[in-house]
Amino acid sequence: MDLTLVIPAKKEKESLPYVLEELKKYNYKCLIVLEKNDTETIESINNYDCEIIYQNNLGYGSALIQGINATKTEYFCIFNADGSFIPNEIKQMKDELEKNNLDYVFGSRYQKGSKSDDDTLVTLIGNYFFTYFGKIFFNLNITDILYTFVIGKTKKAKELNLKQKDFTFCVELPIKAKRLNQKMTSYTSHERSRIAGSKKVNAFKDGFYILIYLFKIFFRKEK
Repeated sequence: MDLTLVIPAKKEKESLPYVLEELKKYNYKCLIVLEKNDTETIESINNYDCEIIYQNNLGYGSALIQGINATKTEYFCIFNADGSFIPNEIKQMKDELEKNNLDYVFGSRYQKGSKSDDDTLVTLIGNYFFTYFGKIFFNLNITDILYTFVIGKTKKAKELNLKQKDFTFCVELPIKAKRLNQKMTSYTSHERSRIAGSKKVNAFKDGFYILIYLFKIFFRKEK
């Protein structure tokens, strides 16, 4: 097994068991990252073969950074706990990565043949805006900068010195990878509606934080 699914799972007691059940037949290593006091989610997956690690810091980005740093396989894949990602796309993205000797493949909801069952008008406009921003100011060749369905080489991701603890992580990863001349592309994806529970993203608040971060990293030229 050369792939670990890094699954951030904050208050996902309804969705996570379904996701792990769906993943059973694929034989991937599953690394669940959550807060230690989230006992309901922890108890909901007692019967599943997965590794659990507890977050040292709060936030979506913190969970992903800790999960990637704990990954020991050659490849990692960020996989949501809400049921919105489709498991059979993992192999397709991994094949694309290996065939073209890439460092990352980013799922995209906006390429031909892609779709999202979860987008609202606000998130659709926001995603297009931030993706365009990334293309113009950072020369990113991906078509969906805010979508964190990503598969990549673990060693390469660990070189990035990722720091963002919140949802700004989603733009930090591709920007820092681009600045280190790591290779990436986008791949067609279908985002399903979440199974249950509530969204963790606040479109306006998190969009504002992402915008501020983009300006900061552009002018700081941080690697």
